[in-house]
Amino acid sequence: MASSAQCLTLLPSPPLSSLQTHQPPATTATSLPLPGSQTRCKESWIESLRSEARSNQFREAILSYIEMTRSDIQPDNFAFPAVLKAVAGIQDLSLGKQIHAHVVKYGYGLSSVTVANTLVNMYGKCGSDMWDVYKVFDRITEKDQVSWNSMIATLCRFGKWDLALEAFRMMLYSNVEPSSFTLVSVALACSNLSRRDGLRLGRQVHGNSLRVGEWNTFIMNALMAMYAKLGRVDDAKTLFKSFEDRDLVSWNTIVSSLSQNDKFLEAVMFLRQMALRGIKPDGVSIASVLPACSHLEMLDTGKEIHAYALRNDILIDNSFVGSALVDMYCNCREVECGRRVFDFISDKKIALWNAMITGYGQNEYDEEALMLFIKMEEVAGLWPNATTMSSVVPACVRSEAFPDKEGIHGHAIKLGLGRDRYVQNALMDMYSRMGRIEISKTIFDDMEVRDTVSWNTMITGYTICGQHGDALMLLREMQNMEEEKNRNNVYDLDETVLRPKPNSITLMTVLPGCGALSALAKGKEIHAYAIRNMLATDVVVGSALVDMYAKCGCLNFARRVFDLMPVRNVITWNVIIMAYGMHGEGQEVLELLKNMVAEGSRGGEVKPNEVTFIALFAACSHSGMVSEGMDLFYKMKDDYGIEPSPDHYACVVDLLGRAGKVEDAYQLINMMPPEFDKAGAWSSLLGACRIHQNVEIGEIAAQNLFLLEPDVASHYVLLSNIYSSAQLWDKAMDVRKKMKEMGVRKEPGCSWIEFGDEIHKFLAGDGSHQQSEQLHGFLENLSERMRKEGYVPDTSCVLHNVNEEEKETLLCGHSEKLAIAFGILNTPPGTTIRVAKNLRVCNDCHQATKFISKIESREIILRDVRRFHHFKNGTCSCGDYW
Repeated sequence: MASSAQCLTLLPSPPLSSLQTHQPPATTATSLPLPGSQTRCKESWIESLRSEARSNQFREAILSYIEMTRSDIQPDNFAFPAVLKAVAGIQDLSLGKQIHAHVVKYGYGLSSVTVANTLVNMYGKCGSDMWDVYKVFDRITEKDQVSWNSMIATLCRFGKWDLALEAFRMMLYSNVEPSSFTLVSVALACSNLSRRDGLRLGRQVHGNSLRVGEWNTFIMNALMAMYAKLGRVDDAKTLFKSFEDRDLVSWNTIVSSLSQNDKFLEAVMFLRQMALRGIKPDGVSIASVLPACSHLEMLDTGKEIHAYALRNDILIDNSFVGSALVDMYCNCREVECGRRVFDFISDKKIALWNAMITGYGQNEYDEEALMLFIKMEEVAGLWPNATTMSSVVPACVRSEAFPDKEGIHGHAIKLGLGRDRYVQNALMDMYSRMGRIEISKTIFDDMEVRDTVSWNTMITGYTICGQHGDALMLLREMQNMEEEKNRNNVYDLDETVLRPKPNSITLMTVLPGCGALSALAKGKEIHAYAIRNMLATDVVVGSALVDMYAKCGCLNFARRVFDLMPVRNVITWNVIIMAYGMHGEGQEVLELLKNMVAEGSRGGEVKPNEVTFIALFAACSHSGMVSEGMDLFYKMKDDYGIEPSPDHYACVVDLLGRAGKVEDAYQLINMMPPEFDKAGAWSSLLGACRIHQNVEIGEIAAQNLFLLEPDVASHYVLLSNIYSSAQLWDKAMDVRKKMKEMGVRKEPGCSWIEFGDEIHKFLAGDGSHQQSEQLHGFLENLSERMRKEGYVPDTSCVLHNVNEEEKETLLCGHSEKLAIAFGILNTPPGTTIRVAKNLRVCNDCHQATKFISKIESREIILRDVRRFHHFKNGTCSCGDYW
C-alpha cells in the first residue's frame, strides 16, 4: 500500500473559484445515505475521522481523510483539527505540510483559530523548523488559551526555555488566563534554568497556580518534578504529602526524584508505600527505583522487583527496565544474572547494550565487554553512542587481548564522538593509565567544556603517573576557577560544567599525592575544605585523610580523624593499621586488630581481609615482633578464613629476614605452593641479605629474580650492594656491567620537603637547586660539628671503590641530607622538619640524622620507602631496627 503522504498527493484540487476567494465552495444539500447506498454524507465522514483521531488510530484517521476528499467531500474546521492531530501522532512532517496546503486552499488558514492551533501543535511535534511554528502562531489574529499553550509547549519541546517563559509573560500581558496545561509547560521550563533562576521563577509559577486555583494532580506532578530537578527534593516531598489525589505519575515522580537526588533508601521506601496503598507500579516505577537498589547494593530487594516485573509482564520487550536490571545486577557483582536479563529481552535498545557493556567493564570482564561491543556493531547493526564509547574505552586499556589502544580513539573520532565530553574523559583516563599523560593533558586543554569529572580524571591521571605535584597544582587551578565563578556570580544551566567544584572523588584522588610528597600544609588545607563542604564525614574522604596524615608523619592527627569518623569500612581500618605499622607501633596494631574484630562481631560488616594481614605482617616486621607475626600467619586461615597468598608469604619472609632469620626465610620460600609467584618473596629475602650481608643466600635470591623479573633494577642494585659491602668489588662491577648490557637503569635517590606552597626535590649529589652551594657548605660545616659529638661516617654505604675522603664527600651529597639542610636553613628554629625519600635510608644518613636532631634541637621525621623514622634528641623511633 502507498504511504499516506503518497496517497495525499492524488487528492483532487479544489475548484478555481475556491482558491480565488479563499471561501469553501458551495455544497449541495446532503442527506443520510439510503440503506445499501455506497455514498456517505459529510457528517458521517467527519464523525469517523474525529472518532479515529480521538482513539489514537492515527493512520486510520489519515486514510479516512484521503477517502473523504476522494469522495468530493470537502474538509472543514472540524475535519482539519482531527487529521492534523493524527499527523502529529505519526510525526510525518511532509504529510503535515500537504495538509497545511489544503487548509490554506480551503480558506481555513486565517478564519479558524482551532485549525491554526492544531497546525502549531503539528509542526511542533513533527520536528519542524522553529520558524515554521512561529509563522503559523504569528498569523493567528485572535490567540486563545489553546494557542498560547501550544506555542509554549512547542518552545519547551525545542528546549527554548527562556523563550517559553517569555511567551508565558506575553500570554499574561494579553489577559489570557493560563490553564493547568500552561503551568505544566512553564514548570518544565523553570526546571531547566540555573538553580537560582529556576527556583525564583518556579516559586512564582507555584504561587500563580495557587492564585488562579489550578491545584490539580497534573500541576502538582509538574511542580514536584521541577523542585526535584532544581535540587529541592524536600520541597517535592512536602508537595507530594500535601494532596490526596495522587496518581501513578505522582508516585513515579517522587520515586524518581528521590533516586536521582541520591536519596536511595527513601526511594525504595516510597515504592513500598506505593504498593501498600494499592498503586500498581509500572515500568517507569521499576526503572526509577532500580538505580537506588544498584547504588545501595540491595541485591535481595532488586531480585524482588525483578520477580514482580516478570509476574506482571513488565520486562517483556521493555528495554528500559531491562537496562536498569542489568545495571543493578552488575553493580552487585552478579554479572551472569545481568547477562541473563540482557539475553531475555528481545527488543534490545542501545541503552540495554550500553548497560551490559558498562557492567562488564565495571567488573573487569574486559574481553566480554569488547566482544559485546563488536557484536552490537556487526550483528545488531547499532551505532555506538557516547555512553557506549565511554564504557568500552576502560576495557580496551586493561585488556591485553586488545593491543591497539589508540585505535579506539580513532574509532571514536570516525563516529563523530571525538569532541564529546564523556568520551574525552574516558580517553584521558585511558592515556594516563598507559603512561601517556601528555596526551591526556592535550585532550584536557582542548576540551570546549570541562565538568567536575574532567578535572577529577586529569588529577587522577597525574596521580597514577606519580606526578603528585602536578595533581596538586591542577587542584589549585580548579579551586581558583570555582572561587572566580563565585566572585562573579556566574550561573548557567549546567552548573556542574561551568562551576567545577572539588567533590569527594577529587579529594580522595589528590590526598594520596599530599601523603606521597609529605605536603602536610596542603593536606591540612584540603581537610579544611572537606569540613567546610560537609565532605569530611564521607568514609572515602575520611580514609584518605587518615592515610595522608599518617604518611606525613602525623600519626596523632591520623588517629584523631579515624576516631571521629561516623562510619568506618575495612579500607579505613587497613589504613590506620598500616599507619601504625609504618611508625613501628606493633603492639598498637595488634590492639587495633582486636577492636576491628570486635566491631565486626557487634553486627558490623567490617572484618579483616587479605590487605589487613599484609598491614599486620608489615607492622610486626618493623617492630621486630617475629613470634606475634608468625602466630598470625599460622592462624590466618583457621581463625579468619583467609588463605595465605604470595604477598603474605613475601611479608613473612621480610619479617624473618629483617630479624636476621635469613635461613628460616629461605626455607619458607621453598615451602611455598609451586603455583605461587615467588618474585615478591625472593625480593624480600634479597633485601634481608643486604641488611645482614649474607652473600651466599643473596646470590640464590638474585639469580631467581633475574629469571622472574630481568628488567627490575633494584634486584641488580641490591646484589651489587651485597658484593660491595663484602669488599667483592669485581663481582659488584660485573653486576653493574650486566645492568648496562640489559639496559636496566638504577632509580636515583630522591628526597623532597614541603616549604610554603612548593615541594622542593633533591637528587643525590644535586647541584641544580638554587640554594645548592649554600646547602653543601652548610653540610660540610655541620659534619665538623657532628664529629665533635662523636659522629663517624659509615663509608660502607658508598658502593664505589674510591678512597675514604672521596667516600665521605659522596655521603654529604645524599638526597635526604640535602633536604634536611634545606629545612634547617629555611624554617624557624624548633620547627619540625618532614622529609620523604623514594628509597631506603642508608646507615650513614640514619646515624647522621640522629646527630643533626640533637645538635640543631629539631624533630626530624623521615619517611623512606619502608617506614617512618622520628629523630629527636639524638635517637630514632625505630630503635635502629629497620
